[in-house]
Amino acid sequence: MTIRNITPADNAAVAHVIRTVMPEFSCVGDGFSINDPEVEDMAGAYAGEGAAFFVIEHEVGGPAGAGEGFSGAVIVGGAGFAPLAGGDGTVCELRKMYILKEGRGSGGGRLLMDACLAGARAAGYRRMYLETVAAMTDAAAVYKKYGFESLAWPLGNTGHSGCDIYMVRDL
Repeated sequence: MTIRNITPADNAAVAHVIRTVMPEFSCVGDGFSINDPEVEDMAGAYAGEGAAFFVIEHEVGGPAGAGEGFSGAVIVGGAGFAPLAGGDGTVCELRKMYILKEGRGSGGGRLLMDACLAGARAAGYRRMYLETVAAMTDAAAVYKKYGFESLAWPLGNTGHSGCDIYMVRDL
């Protein structure tokens, strides 16, 4: 697994990841980030100051030209951070951290979380907030491992009313 910043050429692959993972956990319909307009242009949505989006790639196939099908790096996940909508400017939100089934368990979540935390610190944020759903038990365990603590209520105005778990941590 390797990690890098998103580019405009990655938009379709990242949208595919989001649209594949969210239905696995019944996160479709109003109130879920699968419907956010930014899903179509993640590179553009995270190009502003105080925001970043990262992708993880997994090498697949044999040597290029070997005649055994596709070879190269495939995007299997991503995550980003941006200012919390409706926040006070000191809190950012961890956004759209999703990894395809074939990319899970290989350290990609650690790479994404480390990059987002480091980026948020460098951008000057004091806290990071996230929202998720109870069905994403593995994700919640990762967040707890990274020091996120549960909140009884949501912060800011994300528009994601379908989420039922709210967490925050100091940076």
